Amino acid sequence: MTATPSPAPREALATFGGGCFWCTEAVFSRLAGVLRVTPGYAGGHDDDPTYEEVVMGETGHAEVVQVRYDPAKVAYADLLEVFFATHDPTTLNQQGVDVGTHYRSLVLWHDEAQKAEAERVVKALDASGAFPDPIVTEIAPYRAFYPAEAYHVDYYARNGREPYCQRVIRPKVEKLEKAFGDRLR
Repeated sequence: MTATPSPAPREALATFGGGCFWCTEAVFSRLAGVLRVTPGYAGGHDDDPTYEEVVMGETGHAEVVQVRYDPAKVAYADLLEVFFATHDPTTLNQQGVDVGTHYRSLVLWHDEAQKAEAERVVKALDASGAFPDPIVTEIAPYRAFYPAEAYHVDYYARNGREPYCQRVIRPKVEKLEKAFGDRLR
């Protein structure tokens, strides 16, 4: 008698830090198969940090997004591809004008498969010369996530006409639409 395979999980979790979480949230929230994107803080040592504490640089946390997704509709490898294509993973503790350890490029893996896939993607991108400089993205185990304050949620959707949104977030969204238009909702 053959065992019936278990169905694939309908929801999985990925955690990425690509600089400002407003940008990263705006990008991932447009992808087909993504169920929810939550901005927050992770990768540090203080419990339940506030935005003000994180930007002071003393908590060790980065601005991140937690991406809940349907792995039957979008693969973790696809999320990594979008992540690396929509921010600069070669600048240490900086994304454009946003500077500080809380803006570092970061992949927090939830299991060994995610860790291996993230390491494989970084190695392949470095070998391909996709970026002029080596990737400095931190790949670390996920430990805890602290949701950001409510005013950070859906920031671009609510404030898209603001100068920061137009100068910084909109170009990332446009890049996503051009490069990954077939993967959008």
